[in-house]
Amino acid sequence: MNWLKQPRWSPYVVGAGIGVLSWITFGLMGKALGTSTTLVRWSGLLESVVAKEHVVSNEYYAKYLVDKPAVDWQMMLVIALPVGALISALLSRSFQVERVPDIWSRRFGPSLWKRYGAAFLGGGLLLFGARLAGGCTSGHGISGGLQLSVGSWIFFATFFAAGIAAAFLLFGKEGRNHV
Repeated sequence: MNWLKQPRWSPYVVGAGIGVLSWITFGLMGKALGTSTTLVRWSGLLESVVAKEHVVSNEYYAKYLVDKPAVDWQMMLVIALPVGALISALLSRSFQVERVPDIWSRRFGPSLWKRYGAAFLGGGLLLFGARLAGGCTSGHGISGGLQLSVGSWIFFATFFAAGIAAAFLLFGKEGRNHV
């Protein structure tokens, strides 16, 4: 069990594990791995507290909430991801709080609010893009890629290209020298 205490695991082992998890979700649940739909469910559940009739009549929300369990395996996966990451960091003794990474601080200054604001905006844009594309990086990149979906492969290539362009735009060439 010493492998559980390693701060970094082999990407090959982790990739194989994700592949096996995908087989299990496809085989047992008939569903592909993905996470962005959970945020749609959460927003619909929150909105239904004050305007249930709107959620039921809204075609987008109804697709994910009407006559379906409010909490499903995908929502539990989304909850388990940060819990698993915390357990891993604690087991490997690599847990640390890093509010403003050094690379960010060197480029944009030490402002905590600027960092959190940018992270929130970036996360919002990423989620908007994921829903616009009909799935997130795990949905398209893992599940769609495993199914050899052309749309998923295009999404994943575009996602990587946009990520590289954004990294160069934000941090320039000197960003590659960060620790």
